[in-house]
Amino acid sequence: MTAPALEFSGLSKTFGGQQALRAVDLTVAAGEVHGLLGQNGSGKSTLIKILAGFHSPDPGATLRIAGQNVTLPLPPGGVRPFGVAFVHQHLGLIPPVTVLENLLLTRLSGRGGIARPWAINWARERSAARRLFERYGLDIDPNAPVARLSSVERALVAIVRAVEEIGAGHTRSGQGLLVLDEPTPFLPRIDVDRLFTLVRRVVANGASAIFVSHDVDEVLEITDRATVLRDGQVAGVMTTAGATRDTVVGMIVGRQLKPGASRPAATRGDPASVTITGLTGGHVRDISLSLRSGEVVGLTGLLGSGYEQVPYLVYGALQAQSGTLNLGSERMNLAALTPAAAIKAGLVLIPGDRPVAGGVGALPIVDNMTLPALASRFRPFLLRRRAMLASSRALGDRFGVVPNRPLLPLALLSGGNQQKVILAKWLQLSPKLILLDEPTQGVDVGARQTVYQAIRDAADAGACVLCASSDAEQLAEICDRVVVLGRGRIAAELTPPALSKHAITVCCYGLAA
Repeated sequence: MTAPALEFSGLSKTFGGQQALRAVDLTVAAGEVHGLLGQNGSGKSTLIKILAGFHSPDPGATLRIAGQNVTLPLPPGGVRPFGVAFVHQHLGLIPPVTVLENLLLTRLSGRGGIARPWAINWARERSAARRLFERYGLDIDPNAPVARLSSVERALVAIVRAVEEIGAGHTRSGQGLLVLDEPTPFLPRIDVDRLFTLVRRVVANGASAIFVSHDVDEVLEITDRATVLRDGQVAGVMTTAGATRDTVVGMIVGRQLKPGASRPAATRGDPASVTITGLTGGHVRDISLSLRSGEVVGLTGLLGSGYEQVPYLVYGALQAQSGTLNLGSERMNLAALTPAAAIKAGLVLIPGDRPVAGGVGALPIVDNMTLPALASRFRPFLLRRRAMLASSRALGDRFGVVPNRPLLPLALLSGGNQQKVILAKWLQLSPKLILLDEPTQGVDVGARQTVYQAIRDAADAGACVLCASSDAEQLAEICDRVVVLGRGRIAAELTPPALSKHAITVCCYGLAA
């Protein structure tokens, strides 16, 4: 019998006392596409990074590839000689250079075969690339810069390059393993079909594949079997041909999910005071939302659904292609909106990347807090430091910043207290629309409650709040409604009494709640 393409046994990984993987066994049969599923934090990425040589496993794990014992830990790229190649979510292509040059990257780096890289026969290599693409039914110009390719064409180039690295197009059945780590989240459905066609051809030519994804429908469509990880352990292994979405999602989250009430129906506000119409940009397509005064609306979805881009598109931090924002009596063209104009109109954005986009770590708390209010409160051409310090200290008391020392550099605070400073910085403006991206990311449990209370207080004061988050528990706790996006469009909306952590998870994985 043909040996399995890959066998991990007893795979564990500990980070600072926290086990990301616990005694995981994974077997990928020769000639199969094997799915790897699980929620964020389930251990999927850790497993792939161990295989790629970026993490070392805990002692005791064993690895066999195509029947060969492989010594752990692996160095980066250490599985390449065993016929394993990766296509990661961001593909690893260099956009400014040509398709052909991207195909030759590995060989040019000295790991695979151009004996004299300073004397490349480019005509011969171009002809070989054309034949390679023809073999897989692809019409891609080797001379085209990667930057000019569509998203799916870039993904197809990355897969073909990986297949060539392992030699799967030319070898005997059972040789070569292609690891596809979230290759589809930013692709529309028609392009996913093209990618799956290529994967099937690759496997038919002798390779095996691991397909890592959050999308249950895609795993059921493309894979032969799938392993589900939950909390760092194997929750189950299934033959996907006989599985249903309900069964898979139940295995992912640990129970068969039913919608349940988590909070009473919201009664605040009357007519919509904020309306977003036809928002298109990034991965988002034709999104329309209405928010009432005092309402907290959540946005969520799986990786690549586009939910996390909505706050930035509405604020003008990402360029929208089209859309309008009605804020009270004011109507704004989102394609032309800038952050400065958004702030002037009464919008604020609390970004998810707090250290880079939220504040300036080297500056004191007082400077971070008072920056948006300089023009309106502190005479920017003749700064009143005493007034700024007093205002910063008062805001620190109000938002529970510890230690409340305005002259302390922001970077010296904990993540939770830095987030309190960022909230104070923007909420002091009494905004009409608050845009949040992962408001408790990197925030400890105690500080989370302070952040939640600040959001509720702002809503109670009449602001509309739009909160993008991947944390279903957080959304269920603070939101009056939750809108779920799928492939850039609104897929579902949850309202009380059917608004709960489990109902949100079900909707994200494509099931009717």
